[in-house]
Amino acid sequence: MIYLTAGESHGKELSGIIEGIPAGLKLSIEEINRKLHMRQQGYGRGNRQRIEKDEAVITAGVRHGLTLGSPISLTIKNYDHNNWLKIMDPFGDDESESSSRQVKFPRPGHADLVGGMKYRHRDLRNVLERSSARETAIRVAIGAICIQLLEQLDIQIIGYVRQIGPINLDKKNCLAANEINELVVKNDLQVIDSENVDAVHKLIDQTKKDGGTLGGIIRVVANNLPAGLGSYTSCNEKLDAKLASVVMGVNAFKG
Repeated sequence: MIYLTAGESHGKELSGIIEGIPAGLKLSIEEINRKLHMRQQGYGRGNRQRIEKDEAVITAGVRHGLTLGSPISLTIKNYDHNNWLKIMDPFGDDESESSSRQVKFPRPGHADLVGGMKYRHRDLRNVLERSSARETAIRVAIGAICIQLLEQLDIQIIGYVRQIGPINLDKKNCLAANEINELVVKNDLQVIDSENVDAVHKLIDQTKKDGGTLGGIIRVVANNLPAGLGSYTSCNEKLDAKLASVVMGVNAFKG
């Protein structure tokens, strides 16, 4: 069971709790932080990634590098928090600086429009602070713990970018997880088709210049999964239903 209490985009910290990890698992905090660093990479990322230097801190559930069997609690500090203390002050005045930083035009593909309509916010910053992809950082940290557990069971999981805009980047779709992992680390797009990396770079640059956005497709491969995971007896216990819920819960995922 995973509980996410991710703070707002410019909140003080992100936090999460994961239950069900057995006692005695040796955890590497370096590997968790390496996954967090990977999340911040990628061609075309915004300026926010230059501000945040994500590092997870485990505050419960681990001792001397070994899990205790109790819930594991993690936090990630937001280094940008101090820059927004006045603007996002819960009880501060609506000063001129706050007014000048208002967001009045919804961004394509973001939650700004629907959030503003639902809660009647005139300043869409009230929406984007809670719907920021920043909250996925704690998901990555918790996922890194799960990956370390699965490795002990000889289960490998890897995700990669299959398509960006109209460019198909998945010409080799029968590779094993370890083969995919060797390829995606060789470029800044996490794709297995290195031949089209330059073309995607140009597409991203031109799209940003035009003020547009690009969609894409990712693929996740899992090897050595045992048969019988999940349950057929209840709709909310089906493995594909749980996976669909988690994936579609990520901001901007639509299909």
